[in-house]
Amino acid sequence: MSSILLITFDLDDTFWDIKSTIINAEMNSRKWSEDRIGEKIEWGTFEDFMKIRNELVKEDTSLEYDLGMLRKKTIAHHTKKFFKDAKDLDEFIEDAYTFFLGERHKVTFYDNVVSVLEQLSAEYKLGVLTNGNADVNKLGIGHLFDFSISSMDVKSNKPDKAHFVKARELSQIDFKNTLHVGDHQVNDILGARKLGINTMWFNLNNLDWEIDENPPIQFNKWSQFIKLVEKSYGN
Repeated sequence: MSSILLITFDLDDTFWDIKSTIINAEMNSRKWSEDRIGEKIEWGTFEDFMKIRNELVKEDTSLEYDLGMLRKKTIAHHTKKFFKDAKDLDEFIEDAYTFFLGERHKVTFYDNVVSVLEQLSAEYKLGVLTNGNADVNKLGIGHLFDFSISSMDVKSNKPDKAHFVKARELSQIDFKNTLHVGDHQVNDILGARKLGINTMWFNLNNLDWEIDENPPIQFNKWSQFIKLVEKSYGN
């Protein structure tokens, strides 16, 4: 049984619900944009929104991991017709993105997340591995982590190995002594497992494990986590 020295965590849908967070951020950002421009904007349907994003990614594959630039290009797509001067458009895009990012960080943590992290930080090294653009330092929990790695930092998305390899490099802790925790069956659990990293699946909605015949250790309440780590790894 491996002794756990480092615990890494996903963020979105692991520490908070991302759907409600992004919907609120999107709606508030759209209102901000219309108030700033002084006109109604044709945003289209959700399908239209995703089609635009997908087309932008096809044109520039770096946007798969550069969510900030993807957001800015999406803003530009909807608003450029309102600006005659390129400098004014660029200024608006930067301001709109800054506003969105602020709204995106208005999260509601799942019960017990912060108290659990506070307890863990006294005993383990802790890290963040995220495909998103949430910043733990903007959420008031940055001091609980030894490092945070985003897709922009490693120019790729989980389940690719770059996040995990960077965590090993920063922590100087072997994969066998690392535990990765996340909600996504492929990006988090399978990605880590392929490298020999211990895993625990945050399965809030009690979904079935669909990858193989070897389901990971799982939990659906953060109040269960510390005892489950102790039981599973003897720490």
